[in-house]
Amino acid sequence: MAGLMDGETRQERREKRLKKKREQMLQHGRSLVRIYRDAILKRLRGRKEG
Repeated sequence: MAGLMDGETRQERREKRLKKKREQMLQHGRSLVRIYRDAILKRLRGRKEG
């Protein structure tokens, strides 16, 4: 019942938690994109030399 004491409803707490989760997913997605892009570029560079 701590949420009722500080004026937050269950819905507000839920939205805050989901927002935090989405932000973490976005950060994770950006790092994955960078990893995949670097791997592809590395592979392409390797072919040109070979």
